[in-house]
Amino acid sequence: MAAGGGGAAPQRPYELVVLGASGFTGQFVVQEVARAAAGGELRGALRWAVAGRSREKLQAVLERAAERLGKAALGAEVGVLLCDVGDAASLAAVARQTRLVLNCVGPYRFFGEPVVEACVENGASCIDICGEPQFLEGMYLKYNEKAAEKGVYVIGSCGFDSIPADMGVLYTRDKLKGTLTAVESFLKVKSGPEGSCAHDGTWKSAVYGLADQDNLRKLRKKIGYAPVPVVGAKLKSRGLVFYNQEFKEYSMRFMGSDGSVVKRSQCYLHTELQETPVQYGAYVNIGGLGSVIKLMFAGILFLLLVKFSFGRKLLTKYPEFFSAGFFTKKGPTQKQSLAMLLHQLQWFKQLYVFWRMQLVCLNGVVYILRELLSPKQN
Repeated sequence: MAAGGGGAAPQRPYELVVLGASGFTGQFVVQEVARAAAGGELRGALRWAVAGRSREKLQAVLERAAERLGKAALGAEVGVLLCDVGDAASLAAVARQTRLVLNCVGPYRFFGEPVVEACVENGASCIDICGEPQFLEGMYLKYNEKAAEKGVYVIGSCGFDSIPADMGVLYTRDKLKGTLTAVESFLKVKSGPEGSCAHDGTWKSAVYGLADQDNLRKLRKKIGYAPVPVVGAKLKSRGLVFYNQEFKEYSMRFMGSDGSVVKRSQCYLHTELQETPVQYGAYVNIGGLGSVIKLMFAGILFLLLVKFSFGRKLLTKYPEFFSAGFFTKKGPTQKQSLAMLLHQLQWFKQLYVFWRMQLVCLNGVVYILRELLSPKQN
C-alpha cells in the first residue's frame, strides 16, 4: 500500500520503532538497526526505539546488540517502549511516537492487523516480514484507501519472503537486453556442518495458510485484480513435482508468498505505469527420488491434518516431530544462521541478488524514511 499526498508530519520522538524486538526475528533486526545506525549509513543520528511486553527482555536485547558492536551500551537515542498487540491503546501510543514501525510479531494472521490499524489510524508507516498471502491481501483490501488518505506506507513481505523474488524479477528485467517476459526461480536450501533448521513461526504460518486457501480465493475475488496480458510465450506450469533437468534433481512449487507478491507488483506496474508484465514461477529443489518419496508421505499427512482443528493443534504443538526436526521452537543457533548466511552469500555471487531478512527490512526503512522526510509530495 503506497502513501498518497500529504504535507510535512509533525516531529515525533522516534523515526522508527522495532516492534516485537525481543522475539526470535526481532532481536536480529535490532542488531542490524544498531549496526547501521552506528556505522553512519543513515546520514546522521537515528532516533529509534524497541517495543514489546517485557522491559527486562528488551533491555537484554539492546545489551546483546551493544556487545556485538563492542560497546558497553547503545546511546540514549534508543528508547524502550512497552506495548502488547492485544492492547489497542498501547499500540496507538507507540504509533503516535514514531514515523515508522518495523513489525516482527507473527504469525501475522493472528497478530498483524492490530498493528496495521494502529499505524494507519495514527499516521505511522508500517513494514513487516510477512510471508502470508491471506494477511497481505486482506490488509490491502481493508486499509489501502485509508493509508493513502493518511499519507503513510504499509509494506509487507520485506524479508526472504519476498524481496529476492520481487526485486529479483525487476533487477533481471532492468539488466536484460530486450524485453523480459518470464522468470522462474529455484530455491535450494543448504546447511553447514552444524545442520539447519527454522523457527516454528514459519511452520505455524504454513499450517494456517494452507488451511485457509478457500478464503484466500474469496478474498482475491473481492479485490478484483485486473487481468494482466501474457506477453510472449505463455509460461507453462511445471507441475507440483517434476524432475529438473537444469539442476539434475527433483523440484516442486514453492508454497510461499513469492508468486502472489510478484503477480501483484506486475499487475500494478502494468495497469498504473503501462510496463510490460513479466510472468513468474517459483519452485524449490528437493533432491533425489528418496527425498520425493519422503516428502509425499509427509505432505499427505500434513494436508490431512491441516483440514481439522485437532490436526492443526498437533502440528503447531509438535513442529519438530512433524517436520522431521527442521522447524523448532528455538529456531536456528547462531552457528547455523551463520552457515546459512555464508551459503546465501555464495548465491549472491552467482545471481547478483541477495538481501538478508534484517538487512532488507532496514533498507526498506531507509527508503521510507527518505520519502517521509522529503519536502516533496509523496
